[in-house]
Amino acid sequence: MVSQFIGAVVRAVLALIVIATPALLISGTHPETAQVVMLVGLLVAIFVAIEYTAGYPSLIEFRDAPPFNRVRIIAVFLTLFALSVVVTAAASQSTLSMVLTALGLLVGRALEFPYSPLTLVLQTLQEGVDPFLAVRVQIMAGLAVFIALLSLCVFAILIRLHHWPNRGSSFNVWINLPTFDPTTGGDVVARLIRDSRVNIILGLVLPFIMPAVLVLTANHLEVSIVTSPHTLVWSITLWMFLPLSLFMRGLAMGRIADMIQARRARLVAGLDHDRLHLPV
Repeated sequence: MVSQFIGAVVRAVLALIVIATPALLISGTHPETAQVVMLVGLLVAIFVAIEYTAGYPSLIEFRDAPPFNRVRIIAVFLTLFALSVVVTAAASQSTLSMVLTALGLLVGRALEFPYSPLTLVLQTLQEGVDPFLAVRVQIMAGLAVFIALLSLCVFAILIRLHHWPNRGSSFNVWINLPTFDPTTGGDVVARLIRDSRVNIILGLVLPFIMPAVLVLTANHLEVSIVTSPHTLVWSITLWMFLPLSLFMRGLAMGRIADMIQARRARLVAGLDHDRLHLPV
């Protein structure tokens, strides 16, 4: 119980640090912006602490199946950190900012082809925007895509080579999938496979839809995405993090379905073996 509480507090502090990363790195942050970021960070930290101390979480999935959530939080942190460094590159001119800028520009140029998500992002920029800002958006989008793909590859490798989530103990569906009720509906394996495919499809579609949604939301709130460093960093981070989360959830649910099928096959084989050895 004590170790669970300490782990929950550590995770809450890490969540607060991740959310505060852009405010800490971007120079000239307005005091009101810092206050809003701190408030949001505290709310998220409290939510994480409650979820990880509760016997049965309500929203956070795969709580006891690391490193699912660790890969996601590291991906968010790396994205926020890299994009914040790129935003401040003009003022800092550090080696790290130049390396990240070069990497983002390389990936951004490679992904700039017709009907690609990055092309849609660039097309959503307002007409007459400063070319320097357009290039900065391309660099930041390239970095976000690179980190998301790297994180997805890492998780896929963990599933394939380390047989995630097998850790010498049983997988508790109630704790690790609190939003999935295995007792309702049809066969649980069919439902898991269906949800896995739906999540992967949404992960493919979302990068094409989110640029328009973000622009419409910003126009409704009368907020400029391009000229506000914090808004730009968070918009591009969400543009890649949400599809990444859906992809990872789809892969994870497909893996759970495979585990249940394998378990059923072993049980059926055991029953058949017992029948063959029953005395006549």
